[in-house]
Amino acid sequence: MNPTVQWMTLFYMMLAGTAMGLAYDSYRVLSLKLSFPKWLNALLDLLYWLWAALLVFRMLYAGNQGQLRFYVFLGLFLGVWIYFLIFSVTVRRFVVMLIQLVQYTCRLLWRVIEVLIGVPLRLLWRLLRGILQLLGRILLFILKLLLRLTKPVWVFPVRWISPHVSRLRHSGWVTRCIAWIHTKRKH
Repeated sequence: MNPTVQWMTLFYMMLAGTAMGLAYDSYRVLSLKLSFPKWLNALLDLLYWLWAALLVFRMLYAGNQGQLRFYVFLGLFLGVWIYFLIFSVTVRRFVVMLIQLVQYTCRLLWRVIEVLIGVPLRLLWRLLRGILQLLGRILLFILKLLLRLTKPVWVFPVRWISPHVSRLRHSGWVTRCIAWIHTKRKH
């Protein structure tokens, strides 16, 4: 294997190490900020390591057809070390800023939806409820007025029929029928 291929493989492994550090920092900040459940953290850890393994083997295959040498491990170590030495703090701050930006955007969108849809719906509901209450009061007023106006028509027949109904209710054969119904109901 010629030195150019070895240097190229070392460079690819450094890139893979840097990418692994970047993905790890991003994932770590996200999992701390969003407080994932433990089972999801374990699943995401597994997915991270599967991704990292695929990345390393893909870069290794692109660099020197998958031959595993000492400088491959050196390149991975140097890539991760350089990343954590130089870029880690900046990337973590950037990811935190991105999370805050997404949260702010979601809150803003929710507020816009609430203002554009929620407020008009609430106002429409209040208007409809007020109209229904007004119509109910008008209908009640009309019914009371009709009751007062028709009182001579229905009060006199009720007063005329009322004593007869009372006498009929207290007559002997009606009380016997009621008593018979009660005895049948108990059995």
